Amino acid sequence: MAHLLTSVQNMYGELMLKADPRVDGWFMMSTPWPSLVICLLYLAIVKLGPTIMANRKPIDLKKVLLVYNLGMVGLSTYCFLEFNFAGWLAGYSLGCQPVDYSRSPQALRMLNVCWWFYISKFIELLDTIFFIMRKKFNQVSFLHVLHHSIMPFSWWFGVKFVAGGFGTFHSMLNSFIHLVMYTYYGLAALGPQYQKYLWWKKYMTSMQITQFILVTIHSVQLLFIDCDYPKFFVYLIGLYAVVFMVMFANFYVQTYKKSKPKSNGTVTNGTVTYGNVANGIKHKQS
Repeated sequence: MAHLLTSVQNMYGELMLKADPRVDGWFMMSTPWPSLVICLLYLAIVKLGPTIMANRKPIDLKKVLLVYNLGMVGLSTYCFLEFNFAGWLAGYSLGCQPVDYSRSPQALRMLNVCWWFYISKFIELLDTIFFIMRKKFNQVSFLHVLHHSIMPFSWWFGVKFVAGGFGTFHSMLNSFIHLVMYTYYGLAALGPQYQKYLWWKKYMTSMQITQFILVTIHSVQLLFIDCDYPKFFVYLIGLYAVVFMVMFANFYVQTYKKSKPKSNGTVTNGTVTYGNVANGIKHKQS
C-alpha cells in the first residue's frame, strides 16, 4: 500500500510539472481536490435532498430564479463573446489550433475566459439544488446529474493544462447554447402566462444536438492530422460529445417524433415536463 501511494504521489508530481504556470495562485487552481470535493458534495445533496424535502413544502424561488437566470445569461454571454474575441474571431484555426502559453494580451484573455467558464460550472450546480428545493425531483435525471457533476472537475484540468486552442471550440459553442437556454428559463420562471412564448423549446434541443455534432466532427479531425495538442483531451472532448449527442438525440426523438397523446406539459425553469419522456430523461438541458 505504501508503495502504491508513493507511486501515485510521484505520478501526480510529474503531472503537475506540465501544468500551466500562468494560473499559479489563481482561485481554485492550486490542486484539483477542492473541485472534486465540491462535486462529491453535490452528489451527496442529489442523494439526500429528496429525503430532506420529503415532508416539506416546495420553496417558492420565483424571484431567486429570475435573478439567477438573468445572471447566467450575462455570464454565458460574456464567455461566448470572450472565447470569440480572444480566439475564434481573432485568428484561431478550425483545424489544428495549439494552446498559446505565452503572456501576450490575447493569450491571457483566453486564459481568463477559460477560468470563468470553469467557475460557471460550479454556479450551474445551483440548477439541481433549486430543483430539489422546489421538489421538482423528476428534473434531476441521470443525464442532468451526470453532466453537472463531471463538468467542473474535468474543466479544472482544462484550465490547468490546456487553457486555449482547440479545446475551447466546444466551450465557445456551449456558452452560446447556455445564453439561449437561460433566456428560456428566465421567461419560464415568470410564470405559466409566459408559456405561450416558449414554443421554441424544440429548436433549443435541436441546437444542443447540432452543438454535439459539430464538436464531434471538430474532435475527430485531430485523430488524422498532426497537431501540437494533447491527444488525451481530444479523446475526452470527443467522447463527451458523442455520449451527449446520443442522449439528446434520444430525448428529441422520444419527445417530438414519437406519436403520443397530446401533452399537458408544464414548464419548470425552462423545461417542459411530459408524463413519459426518454426513460426518465426529463431534465434541464445541459
